[in-house]
Amino acid sequence: MGDAEITESQWRLVEVGRVVLFSTGPFESRLATIVEIIDHKRVLVDGPTSSKDKVVPRHAAALSYLSLTPIVIAKLPRGAGNGTVKSMWESEKVEEKFENSNWALNRNRFAKRRQLNDFERFKVMKLRKQARFQVQKNLAKVRASAKA
Repeated sequence: MGDAEITESQWRLVEVGRVVLFSTGPFESRLATIVEIIDHKRVLVDGPTSSKDKVVPRHAAALSYLSLTPIVIAKLPRGAGNGTVKSMWESEKVEEKFENSNWALNRNRFAKRRQLNDFERFKVMKLRKQARFQVQKNLAKVRASAKA
């Protein structure tokens, strides 16, 4: 037989220390971490952040309200207290990692687009058309030079 190469799976597992993002509910778009797994549908979460308006108090949350992020706080003990979670949260720089991720950048971009009024959306459309025209013009030049 051959050697089997075992690598990590691409799945985001529900595990203690996994950072989650609330997708709905009163804590929508806030970060927290899984402290304990209650059952197959609920977990105990705690979200100690640096800003007061983004804090998620420790509570049981349904997994259907959460999105699992790729960030994991390594070696977070099961059922860790609030102080332990906060110190590990700050040492791992969870908020900074998430803000620099593509996921957060895309969320910010979409939120910015949602705030535009009708005239601003029209201006964006016109600028995109101009940019697309320039790209097509340059592509036509390259094709013409390739044929010659």
